[in-house]
Amino acid sequence: MADVAAFFPDYFWVYGPACDMHVEAAEGQLQPVPGTRFQFGNMVLSRWPILSTRTLLLPRSRTIGKINPQRGATEAVIAAPGGAIRVYSVHLDHVSADERIRQLQFLNAHINAFVQEGGSLTGGGEFDLPEPPLPEDYVIMGDFNMEPESPEYCALAGAGGGYYGRVARIGTPVDAFAALEAYRPGSYSWMDPEDHGKRMHLDYCFVSCGLEKRLKSTRIDTQSEGSDHFPLWVEIVD
Repeated sequence: MADVAAFFPDYFWVYGPACDMHVEAAEGQLQPVPGTRFQFGNMVLSRWPILSTRTLLLPRSRTIGKINPQRGATEAVIAAPGGAIRVYSVHLDHVSADERIRQLQFLNAHINAFVQEGGSLTGGGEFDLPEPPLPEDYVIMGDFNMEPESPEYCALAGAGGGYYGRVARIGTPVDAFAALEAYRPGSYSWMDPEDHGKRMHLDYCFVSCGLEKRLKSTRIDTQSEGSDHFPLWVEIVD
């Protein structure tokens, strides 16, 4: 991740590897350099200082014949100009909707318990350390590997439909695109590299209820190159 961070020399960054393994050399090749690792995790880049961070390990089940690395959510408390805010960078399971639901339920429970439990450090006064901020508002963003209104989407955002539709509730994240009515027919954030006709909306930015009124704009940069997933842009005003 240091190579990525090098492109943003004026930014603060953290990387939380949820999966970390020794790399074995392929047959016929020289052994890898000692300490060479395969890592799989999430990164947060910020224009403002990252005050504290930790990686939450998401629930997972042992699979047979289908790769299933340990997934995580990297939490970063950022000293934004409008006040400290929490950011969660996530990447959910790509195989099973049931596993994604368990991961989202676990993640939402920890996000809602943050103020009561504290973040990466509590009780720092024992060593004359300042207590890190405990902001209530948060942003959750990343590759969720789920489609809008899917069972796992509803497990996080609440069920839609009915007479009142999806009602905003404290403790239930708000989909920034849905809040700004930015979904369009055929909207997508992922495209199959081998079949450009296969497109899905798999990437999201969810915010706490306290940030919903501060959402200004959203867009997906489908002209971006470098990944089969396209960047989501969400603007939040101070």
